[in-house]
Amino acid sequence: MIPRELIRKKRDGEPLSADEHRSFVAGVTDGSIPDYQAAAMLMAIYFRGMTDHELSAWADAMLHSGDVLDLSSVHVPKVDKHSTGGVGDKISLPLAPAVACCGVAVPMVSGRGLGHTGGTLDKLESIPGFRVDLPVERFREIVSTVGACLIGQTERIAPADRKLYALRDVTATVESIPLIASSIMSKKLAEGIDALVLDCKVGTGAFMKTVDAARDLARTMQAIGAAAGKKVTAVLSNMDQPIGRAVGNALEVEESIEVLRGGGPADTRELTVALGAEMLLAGGVVTALDEGAAAVRRVLDSGHALQKFREIVAAQGGDPRAVDEPKRFLPQAGACLEVRAQRAGWVGSIFSEAVGMAALVLGGGRRRKEDMIDPSVGITVLAHIGDRVEKGMPLALLHHRGDDSADDAARRILTAYRIVDEPLPAVPQLLLEVWR
Repeated sequence: MIPRELIRKKRDGEPLSADEHRSFVAGVTDGSIPDYQAAAMLMAIYFRGMTDHELSAWADAMLHSGDVLDLSSVHVPKVDKHSTGGVGDKISLPLAPAVACCGVAVPMVSGRGLGHTGGTLDKLESIPGFRVDLPVERFREIVSTVGACLIGQTERIAPADRKLYALRDVTATVESIPLIASSIMSKKLAEGIDALVLDCKVGTGAFMKTVDAARDLARTMQAIGAAAGKKVTAVLSNMDQPIGRAVGNALEVEESIEVLRGGGPADTRELTVALGAEMLLAGGVVTALDEGAAAVRRVLDSGHALQKFREIVAAQGGDPRAVDEPKRFLPQAGACLEVRAQRAGWVGSIFSEAVGMAALVLGGGRRRKEDMIDPSVGITVLAHIGDRVEKGMPLALLHHRGDDSADDAARRILTAYRIVDEPLPAVPQLLLEVWR
């Protein structure tokens, strides 16, 4: 196998065989194919796409580049959730403990931030001591005893995707349906799950900007899941504005804790409940969606989900005091800057990608794959779509390090907001479609 020849074939639109896909993925895994050739293949796939046969072979090769976990010793349904990426999307943090309280185990292999979107692992690592690099044996043990565990890809779980994921982030090849679908499904199928719920984001802050593109992604992932004998539910949700108020790692952990205390922003709680209900339905522990939603609300309001989150944090080496006193034990930025409206009116739209990029330039994301993230920085979104604002009223609060990045981020926030003269006829719907 000559990598250059496979790159050329894909560049020229020729389909690769299953053996060629397996050989290339194996070379990425063992390091015999360098980053520059892997990046070239990613770009070729971005422009040329894949046939159904190619996608199946590529996803299978990535899945079997490492271990496929056996969780048969966990005697309850095992269901995971994955989001395709959004601005302020911290839903996994309250969702996993809430669902674990309802009789479903959640083995969750998560990712880091991609482009303008945050990553679950980066958020969790803002909790002092929290480990996302647990060995497979410890992951299995925590899933069995606690009911949920959230880790990253290890050397043994989809290692090819771990390498390609980082390259996609810095080579502008994130927004490719075959690459997104195979990346997600290779990790998820390696977890030993029975079912999967996908939150496919749609809108200005999502990689899929249109409903049609999100549907294509949902169908592609469902096809990969069906080939592996797994039930996959896809929820299409609105990403035309950030979820909740917090955008940034420690800030999003704090908002997640608010939801686990029975509060938090209405949209953050709504999406947690909706996805939790789908997970319980997919796992077969409820027979109706309303029943699942009621169960999730109960554990959020009663404090049981909060206690489960404490258990998860402690089991993964984190300081559980951060759950009880987040402002004391989570990283805090050294400075704040208000971004004020330049005219009066109503918030007609928010270009969410610009908000995500503002968080990135503050230090909350990566420009290069080796960049370190500052967990303390981020944005508190104060004005949402449909809100009335007056001139000089704060639209957002920037949490920053006292450097020049705040000025750049403030400019991005101002360009993200469109202020209109008349109130909107309706606030955008959060949940768009469900594919079961």
